[in-house]
Amino acid sequence: HGRPRTLYCAAMGKEVERKFLVSSPAWRDLVEADIRIRQFYLATAPGRSVRVRISDGTDAKLTLKFGGRQRERDEFEYAIPLNEAEEMLAFAVGRVIEKTRHHVRHRGYLYEVDVFGGVLAGLVVAELETPEDVPDDMLPDWLGREVTGEPQYYNASLALGGIPEIAA
Repeated sequence: HGRPRTLYCAAMGKEVERKFLVSSPAWRDLVEADIRIRQFYLATAPGRSVRVRISDGTDAKLTLKFGGRQRERDEFEYAIPLNEAEEMLAFAVGRVIEKTRHHVRHRGYLYEVDVFGGVLAGLVVAELETPEDVPDDMLPDWLGREVTGEPQYYNASLALGGIPEIAA
């Protein structure tokens, strides 16, 4: 369920990953799909993280991310049995993140708009992953401030750290 993630590693080139706050609900009319996500971290350290993500309660993945550069990171992702992912919850560091991820297309680009729940309710973040930089004039009007490179908006920080003011 959801789009299969390509394995991005050094030999295959990097993805450019940008994050934005969402400033208006106009994106809601453009949603093509949505996925309920529960995710948590088993380990984080500067420049690396180990994450488990359960999608729609049916599908689980283990993801390893490496690299400190905000827009480019190496990512390795593996399907894992759902029951093992549920067992690993006992080893989560920090809070379990609950969010609904909406797939929204604008000018041929896929945006993932995450609407957070639980203690992060009120936070809505859009992510754009592309092989190339998208010029600002190609971005949709409903995007707010770009928060790429602001660590408090990384999922690992949302799991381990405080709650950004926008969600408080």
